[in-house]
Amino acid sequence: MGAWAIFATPTSRLSGPRPGIAGLLALVFWLLAAGPAGAMTAQEAFADGNRLFRDDLYWAALLRYRQAADAGMVSPLLDYNTGIAHYRAGQHIRARAALLDAARAPELRVLSQYNLGLNAYAAGNTEEALDWFRQARDQEENPKIRRLAIEAISRLQKERRAEDTLTQRAERRQEERRFTDFEFSAKIGFGNDDNVYRTPDQNYVDFSNPNQPLVTPEPVSGAYMPVDLGVKYWLNILRFESFFTGYRLVGRLYQDKELDNANEYSHELRFGNEFERETETRKRRLHSAFTIAQHDETYFDPDDGTPRAINGESIDDRLNYLRYGPQIAFRQTHDKLSFGFAFKGQLWDYEDTGIVPEYDHEFFEARSNAQYRFTRTSLLRLNLRKSSRRYSNRPSFDLDGNQFVTNPSVRYDYLEAGLLARQRITRRMWFGFEYRRTERTDRYLGYNDYSRDHFGFEFSWLIASRMRFELDANYRVYDFPNAYAFHNPAAGPKTLESGYGRFRLDYKLTRTLSLVANAEFRELTSTDTRIAYERNRYSLGITWQQ
Repeated sequence: MGAWAIFATPTSRLSGPRPGIAGLLALVFWLLAAGPAGAMTAQEAFADGNRLFRDDLYWAALLRYRQAADAGMVSPLLDYNTGIAHYRAGQHIRARAALLDAARAPELRVLSQYNLGLNAYAAGNTEEALDWFRQARDQEENPKIRRLAIEAISRLQKERRAEDTLTQRAERRQEERRFTDFEFSAKIGFGNDDNVYRTPDQNYVDFSNPNQPLVTPEPVSGAYMPVDLGVKYWLNILRFESFFTGYRLVGRLYQDKELDNANEYSHELRFGNEFERETETRKRRLHSAFTIAQHDETYFDPDDGTPRAINGESIDDRLNYLRYGPQIAFRQTHDKLSFGFAFKGQLWDYEDTGIVPEYDHEFFEARSNAQYRFTRTSLLRLNLRKSSRRYSNRPSFDLDGNQFVTNPSVRYDYLEAGLLARQRITRRMWFGFEYRRTERTDRYLGYNDYSRDHFGFEFSWLIASRMRFELDANYRVYDFPNAYAFHNPAAGPKTLESGYGRFRLDYKLTRTLSLVANAEFRELTSTDTRIAYERNRYSLGITWQQ
């Protein structure tokens, strides 16, 4: 914490300048260490304990200090360093006892009182910490410790006032909640897309066409306007339970009239209820809802952006759909451990084009997760997911890549397991790594089976009180054991890899208004060159949230 706090932790909010550990230990040792000349074994054990402490090997240092005591060493310095090592090892009760012993020595009284305050704070006893800091403040023999104690008292009192305010607000929300609540958010901006239609960036031979023509696509760029509007309304009828209804519109509209085929947007309406109850050590949350969504986009040829047609008849509405169904999610949080599960069932009703099979299907998903916080700054989460898509009249593929209308309808089953690890560096900065393994099973003959490995990274940094920087990236590699590129054996096995990166900078102009800069980079490579492309998008927008 301060200039004499050799054991202040990086996560402590009571922090300040401090000298090297070796310098402090050497100073106190030369002032206080005493013993008969023949007690070399005890002195050597003590010196080795100090070395281990400097290397952050606190448990090993404690063993050496115990050996020094067993060999006959009796010194307040040994008590002091033992208390410090116990603190670093997270043994706050033993640290307190050792530091109390050290405080009996006049030379270590002030230093021990200050460090007893730090130890009490780390153990969660703010009142005791304040008492020790006041004793360190009300002395005149060590001005540096007095100054640090004053700073610590000021910060603890400020922190306690903030916590009291939060506690009072939480109690008021639970006991005196308003009968209704309303939330509105709006995001709108302007951006540039350097590959509007996800066009392949190289010429290729179309092996899916019997004539196998050479295709020479040309990516098109253009300006667009991202839109995201949301409204949510709550009725807080019961003490811990609320009923809500919400609406959201998400879309991307291109400014050039010639790029209208790239426009897409979705509406979603949901209604349901939320139950949330929190005690001192645990929190329980249950969310259930029924959602209805409408999605619209043009089914275009990525080579040139023109609407798709078969025998002169347009099928540009093929990807429009209406989906609806229930969902439920439960989460239980304890001090360090939390777990949850969720279920979703939906019907996806696509536009009826008549001349080609529809994408109508049923979707089911079950998810579960367990999370453990090792410390205040690190956690590990295990995720499991099982889902299924069952199409109505979309025929499956034979093992030779043919898709006959007489084949059974497609059914894909998915099984996914993943690990997410997050580490906080400071109060304003954290990062995380994620790995997921997904297995897809084509329930007919296995033509479209794949295994997918997902590697992800995320980073967040609150640069200043109003500015936040976020980064997330992922790399995915697919293994298709049976599928062919272009669904044609002559084109060879199908391969697929994708990479994605996103940067976001958010600057809060006012309490409700923010300026947001966003950049996205995506690359997809495959032996089926029809679907390989690179795409970069940049946007600047305004977010308003109430």
